Amino acid sequence: MKTISSNRKAYHDFKIEEKYEVGIALSGTEVKALREGRANLNDSFARMKEGELFLINAHISPYSCGNIYNHEPKRERKLLMHRFEINKIYGKVKERGYTLIPLSIYFNDRNKVKVELGLAKGKTLVDKRHAIKAKDEKRINEREGRSR
Repeated sequence: MKTISSNRKAYHDFKIEEKYEVGIALSGTEVKALREGRANLNDSFARMKEGELFLINAHISPYSCGNIYNHEPKRERKLLMHRFEINKIYGKVKERGYTLIPLSIYFNDRNKVKVELGLAKGKTLVDKRHAIKAKDEKRINEREGRSR
């Protein structure tokens, strides 16, 4: 599994409840650009439109050796998932106020581009401060353990 891009800020801003692996419909130059590692998932999210999932605001830079047929960097891209999974996610997003956030984009062992989606709930400022404090305490304890 070769990771192309990951959304590390998502773990800071959201509490991830569940993770899903979904496919993504891409044009030819997008796959070549992803092989060069030219993707950015910051501020991107997934949304339901007419019973289908779409990845919105994900930036895949144009292919460096491309021509006039290069792709648009921030176009909406269809996510490929089974219907029953989409319906299950749709119920949670609609009722409980969850958000679908892309956590990473990668090539799987069969060289297919996959997106890891997280069903997430937004953290409050207090939760973020608590997480930072816990991480700092863990770092201090590890440092003290090494020095002994």
